[in-house]
Amino acid sequence: MSRIGNKAITIPEGVEVVVAPGNEVTVKGPKGTLTRQFSPLLTIEVKDGVCNVVRPNDEKHVKQLHGTTRALIHNMVEGCHQEFTRELEVVGIGFRAAVSGKKLTLNVGYSHPVEFEIEDGLTVVCPSATEIKISGIDKQRVGEFAANVRATRKPEPYKGKGIKYKGEHIRRKEGKTAGKK
Repeated sequence: MSRIGNKAITIPEGVEVVVAPGNEVTVKGPKGTLTRQFSPLLTIEVKDGVCNVVRPNDEKHVKQLHGTTRALIHNMVEGCHQEFTRELEVVGIGFRAAVSGKKLTLNVGYSHPVEFEIEDGLTVVCPSATEIKISGIDKQRVGEFAANVRATRKPEPYKGKGIKYKGEHIRRKEGKTAGKK
């Protein structure tokens, strides 16, 4: 069983964590503010630059909530201190990405360009036609947007064409062997 819920969250300088009644946690930092409601079963304590999540008993669902709650608060603190970033690579002849205003436009081999509306709180930049950089303070929203963009054209195993995460390894398959008897 994971013991991640018992780890203390160190709050960096410049970040403020406030717990309101009803376990509503607000994290303010140099990058922005995040607020989230957590289960009333757990107790969230903030003292001397350290945040702890305490569970009342060892029931299975309470243990699960404990670890999840601690991880979510840690991600909120980290996001408000320094933004989360996901980088994507567009691989393929004629495949390209471009950002104009609040839209990300992908040309990835379909008969039409695929457009994504960029949500508030996210920053999307294309340093080149084959790179996409997504950043923001909410880890879940950054990851979800990156996953939706990648799902437009997942990398295929024969030539490796498609949209992949930077540093992702694509397992390649051998193609057909022509004329072999």
